[in-house]
Amino acid sequence: MELVVKSVNADTLKTATLVIAVGEDQVLGTVAAKIDSLSNGAISAVLKRGDLAGKPGQTLLLSHVPNLKAERVLLVGTGKEGELGDRPWRKLATAVLNVLKGLGGSDAVFALDSLTIKNRDAYGKTRLLAETLLDGQYVFDRFKSQKAEPRALKKITLLTTKSLQPEVERAVRHATAIASGMSFTRDLGNLPPNLCHPTFLGEAAKSLAKSHKNLKVEVHDEKKIKELGMGSFLAVAQGSEQPPRLIVAQYQGAKKGDQPYVLVGKGITFDTGGISIKPAANMDEMKYDMCGAASVFGTLRAVLELELPINLVCIMACAENMPSGSATRPGDIVETMSGQTVEILNTDAEGRLVLCDALTYAERFKPQAVIDIATLTGACVVALGGHTSGLMSNNDDLVGQLLSAGKQADDRCWQLPLFDEYQEQLDSPFADIANIGGPKGGAITAGCFLSRFTKAYHWAHLDIAGTAWLSGGKDKGATGRPVPLLTQYLLDRAGV
Repeated sequence: MELVVKSVNADTLKTATLVIAVGEDQVLGTVAAKIDSLSNGAISAVLKRGDLAGKPGQTLLLSHVPNLKAERVLLVGTGKEGELGDRPWRKLATAVLNVLKGLGGSDAVFALDSLTIKNRDAYGKTRLLAETLLDGQYVFDRFKSQKAEPRALKKITLLTTKSLQPEVERAVRHATAIASGMSFTRDLGNLPPNLCHPTFLGEAAKSLAKSHKNLKVEVHDEKKIKELGMGSFLAVAQGSEQPPRLIVAQYQGAKKGDQPYVLVGKGITFDTGGISIKPAANMDEMKYDMCGAASVFGTLRAVLELELPINLVCIMACAENMPSGSATRPGDIVETMSGQTVEILNTDAEGRLVLCDALTYAERFKPQAVIDIATLTGACVVALGGHTSGLMSNNDDLVGQLLSAGKQADDRCWQLPLFDEYQEQLDSPFADIANIGGPKGGAITAGCFLSRFTKAYHWAHLDIAGTAWLSGGKDKGATGRPVPLLTQYLLDRAGV
């Protein structure tokens, strides 16, 4: 679907559907009042009948409105003036899109520019609207014998004023790239694990590099991973017949010598838990344990589309965690790339084992900052639910930048502590560190484990176990998060 921006009067456009706002208590927006006047009170007449209360997201479709070039007018409620925030704004956009999907028209015009969204300027409210509309078009039917019917809706025009048009166009450009990245992330996450394994992800990275000259990709195989001394990473992969892959993608959008930002993604393409095997119920959803790596892929695609003037390194540590005769056992001790030794008390705490070696590998790029993204702990889901990603870091400035980016992108995270007291839970009598710290503060002790491998640079950890996918039922599937958060962070660094 195409989004275009125009600065013209709503009543002059020929369109299948014109979308206009109506506030609660029959308060007409600027455009709605003008349309009502032109149509001899057609809108106020239906409101007087009580057909629409104007509550946020309520819709009413009108046909054959006189004196208009639009074939239909879709009224959408916006609630009380000044009370529309991010969540109801997104719900409003989704409600409108759902109506439009059921209509036969190939285009629509949104005359909603005069609406005020709390704490949002023209750019901010348009970004949210555009991302919601574009992401709302996502369909994953690759393995359905009967594909979804082609959508009639091909184009949406967003109306604005001449003075705001540059900002609105910038918002649409950014939103389009972010939605594209989210779609890529969702596709990778939703693929079945018999297809989406570490080798597949390596090929996906190479394919991306073929179409972008400023992207260099290396895919390290099991032999190279061993040569690098990544004993912790290899320990996770050794129980599977699927070989591991360390994917390194380097994007150069700035000067060659400029320090890059580094994203590190956990790519466990299927997680049985290994010898510490998980319960059978819902184990199918462990194909989503590679959503950290998938979100790095999606963010990289957004950066490539926007051609951001930064240098970016993306590292994806990809493996499959399976039980077998060759699998790692609880009690095994392995040596990491950093030289630190780890006692593996639970083979289901495997994400931190692949990430710690990838984080050590990141040192060679002399990064400005490193962010790792991982579906790391069920404890984070217990702590924060499915709405907010967990954030831990060794640098307060980086924390502030990510919290700010999350708020701007409406893809929020929340800081959890990394106090020294939690580090003591990882003490081992036999190795430098244990890979679990007991039931208390599980998300935090996982972050503490990773922090032992990030002392050379500014680092942040995003635990996306609760936000990367929706669990169970017909709506089950990858969400594409935190691509908006990560892309916004990089947009802020690029200053565009």
